[in-house]
Amino acid sequence: MSENGQVPSHIAIIMDGNGRWARRKGLVRIRGHQEGVESVREITRECAKKHIKQLTLYAFSQENWKRPKREVNLLMKLLKDFLIRERGEIEENNIRLTAIGRITGLPEDVQRELAVSIEESKNNTGMVLCLALNYGGRSEIVDAAKNIAMSITSGKMVLEEITEETFKKFLYTCEMTDPDLLIRTGGEMRVSNFLLWEISYTEFWVTPVCWPDFRKKNLEEAIKEYASRERRFGGLRE
Repeated sequence: MSENGQVPSHIAIIMDGNGRWARRKGLVRIRGHQEGVESVREITRECAKKHIKQLTLYAFSQENWKRPKREVNLLMKLLKDFLIRERGEIEENNIRLTAIGRITGLPEDVQRELAVSIEESKNNTGMVLCLALNYGGRSEIVDAAKNIAMSITSGKMVLEEITEETFKKFLYTCEMTDPDLLIRTGGEMRVSNFLLWEISYTEFWVTPVCWPDFRKKNLEEAIKEYASRERRFGGLRE
């Protein structure tokens, strides 16, 4: 809990810096990703304890497919292993797992384990943990536009019904609230095609700490900074 009690309801995280962390230590890049899993475990647990309602993690972007094939294969194996190993942790912490992105573009074995984890946790009533997988913010908007176009073509909608509110119903995140706080590790000052529609009024917090070193104290620092800010959503202070 922050000093004034203002805790973000929804935290989104761009988990950056795994490769740089490994390089600085003279290790292969995959070691950075492996260590990053420990950060995922700790931060997920801490967010659940702090009664954060939703945590969204940018786990694998569409752009990540451009990386060397060996690294991509290892990332998919890490993801599959994570889904299997963390089921007990997810259940113990009453977490409900969800995912956003073009999920059908993932390897079939990963899709299978993801489906099992989502199904097993669907009745949990605590924090929602959302993994953004094969995700791109622009693709999300394009997919929404295509689905709206099909709805109009089929007669289910008319042009005049398209508003910001109805558009949101066609996004991957239609059942989510927009993030209150976006954390980016690794020091880079960009959003990297993440939740482009949803972060219109999200508070940003960037740290030079690489993701494998991001722990409870860093999370608490981000929440404390968030609590000190005044959110006006384009309005004026009264």
